[in-house]
Amino acid sequence: MKQSSYNLLPMLQSKHKSSFIYKDEELIAQFQRGNENAYIELVNRYRDKLINFVFGFLGDAELAEDVVQDTMLKLYEKKHYYREIAKFSTWLYTIARNQANSEFRKRKRMKISYLSQMTKQEQDYEIKDLGPDLNKKLQNQFLEKRIRNAIQKLPEHFKSVIILRDIQELSYDTISEIVGVPLGTVKSRINRARIQLQLELQDLK
Repeated sequence: MKQSSYNLLPMLQSKHKSSFIYKDEELIAQFQRGNENAYIELVNRYRDKLINFVFGFLGDAELAEDVVQDTMLKLYEKKHYYREIAKFSTWLYTIARNQANSEFRKRKRMKISYLSQMTKQEQDYEIKDLGPDLNKKLQNQFLEKRIRNAIQKLPEHFKSVIILRDIQELSYDTISEIVGVPLGTVKSRINRARIQLQLELQDLK
């Protein structure tokens, strides 16, 4: 009995601590007052989310990390620009989106063709049975890649909203604030983006 009650203590302590977690707006306020630990906590909370968002937008994992790093640098340098008239998450996503847009336009101007740098080498060989588990994993990877590629083909104004809604699962109101268009326009763009994705992926069951 002593052993079981001793093991329960960390769980109780964890629940007790969780009730004192600061909200984003409280953390940015602390950071604005000079508490750099608050900045570290904000980075830890949003880094992975923003990388997923930017990766969905640009389709390049390494570039997505660079963009998020620049976003966090902007957060550090421009912390006093934030005002609590908006949610902190909306403000930060807007910075990330602007950074991603800049990279997207830069890549478009450069017109780099990665396909021309790759050479296909055809080889004749016998494909061995990969087994059901590996086959399923490869199939899932194939589906994920198809979906990512389909999103990449969307116009920029459709791509942003569909990632924010269906991948990041943000509210329509938050998306409206991030992309700077009315709520009705956001919903319309999301619906039209979904229709385009369905057409692009109609061969998938």
